[in-house]
Amino acid sequence: MRIGIVLYPTFGGSGVLATELGIALANEGHQVHFITYRQPVRLSGFNANIFYHEVRVPTYPLFDYPPYETALASTIVDVAINQRLELLHVHYAIPHASSAYMAKKILQKNEGINLPIITTLHGTDITLVGKDATYEPVVTFSINESDAITAVSENLKEETYKSFDIKKDIEVIYNFVDVSRFSKKPIDAFRKAVAPDGERIIIHASNFRKIKRVDDVVRIFEMINRKVPSKLMMVGDGPERHAAEELSRELGICDHVRFVGKQEQMEDIMAISDLFLLTSEYESFGLSALEAMAAYVPVVSSNAGGLPEVNVHGETGFMAPVGHVKEMADYGIQILQDDQTLAGFKQRAFDHASLFDIKNIVPKYEALYESVLEGKLVG
Repeated sequence: MRIGIVLYPTFGGSGVLATELGIALANEGHQVHFITYRQPVRLSGFNANIFYHEVRVPTYPLFDYPPYETALASTIVDVAINQRLELLHVHYAIPHASSAYMAKKILQKNEGINLPIITTLHGTDITLVGKDATYEPVVTFSINESDAITAVSENLKEETYKSFDIKKDIEVIYNFVDVSRFSKKPIDAFRKAVAPDGERIIIHASNFRKIKRVDDVVRIFEMINRKVPSKLMMVGDGPERHAAEELSRELGICDHVRFVGKQEQMEDIMAISDLFLLTSEYESFGLSALEAMAAYVPVVSSNAGGLPEVNVHGETGFMAPVGHVKEMADYGIQILQDDQTLAGFKQRAFDHASLFDIKNIVPKYEALYESVLEGKLVG
């Protein structure tokens, strides 16, 4: 198949999932065309089946905000015609689904081409941005006009139906992880550099937005560190990073906390970690938690959104209500307090993550593509 993939090329979950999906499809022999404004962060190395098409947005003094949606629609049209795309898979509803609809209508009218559109909903495009009255009518319309709709969790599917007047079926296809990539042996020298005295290594990775509650991560670590000598690695960057750094100084733990910024080789960091903390107010799925589990790292998380579909309480880690930092810290101590307990949680985390292996999930997307192309889906 010749597949167009529209995505945000960032470190966020939707961009990571879309990029990894495209790479996996290319490895299966499909021709994949990424369409976005910058090369995706996880798109590296040469693959003869992968193509990248940059969306160029001209700037004019007339525009305070350059019309990205229009430029994206025009680029989709150009790629669809010249690369003979068979279908378009857009990730994140805003503005990708509406731009795809515009491109589809242009192709139908001007070229007689019918380009099927699959829209995958990832989270904040529905639960946060999409609910804004400014966007809601367009989001509802463009989702309903898609030929197929998927969501990355049952929770997100339910939230979509609750928040929007969606007339079509939404298929849940879970996020996935490349288990072979993340189940690496730890590099001893790397671990010793972070924890020279054999401390436990705790990790958090996110875009440091308010919804991630990174201050809770710092407070939880401080409580754990009182009982179990530990180091904390804060991976990522964003608006709440400075406040988290300040808090670590106020709590007197800054010597035990490393803010390492954005990292592309997460598998090397996960491999030396003992516990992953995810304290978000909402996660549609929790891809970072799944990647940690694939690296044999148990998770202590909030129980928000789709996280219960990923983190099995008492098995792969623990969950607590949002903001319950003392409870989360106690759970972390329970996991880390002895080697035997930790080893059990690590193995169970990996075993559960294996259910979401890329080899199990990508065929579901391929089957969906075939159904759309053969016209078997009934909206």
